[in-house]
Amino acid sequence: MNRRQAREKAVQALFQISVGQADPVEAMTNVTESDNIDPFLHKLVTETVEHMDTIDEEIKRHLINWQFDRIGNIDKTILRLAVCEIRHFEDVPNNVAMNEAIELAKTFGDDRTRKFVNGILAKVK
Repeated sequence: MNRRQAREKAVQALFQISVGQADPVEAMTNVTESDNIDPFLHKLVTETVEHMDTIDEEIKRHLINWQFDRIGNIDKTILRLAVCEIRHFEDVPNNVAMNEAIELAKTFGDDRTRKFVNGILAKVK
């Protein structure tokens, strides 16, 4: 599994965790359909879950005329993953984390999602 695929699976797992209250390991197993979880995927999911409160606070600080609770679940999930990479993954350049988040927004969202994610992450960076 390459890093882009791991990020896609991480978004799916984090969505299950956030919306469905799934256990992180269970969610990763569900999205990979395997007990053999890619190490990068595991790190993405566990770090994001571990730092969820501080990540959410950081996102909230950059919202203008918008409430955190009104952000769509998929947008929120992509933002959480990207902010986690920016803040907690020293081996991932910020521009890479941002570009990958925009690609995830194209895959899982629409043009509005892409623009919203890009705007918030530009402020975070």
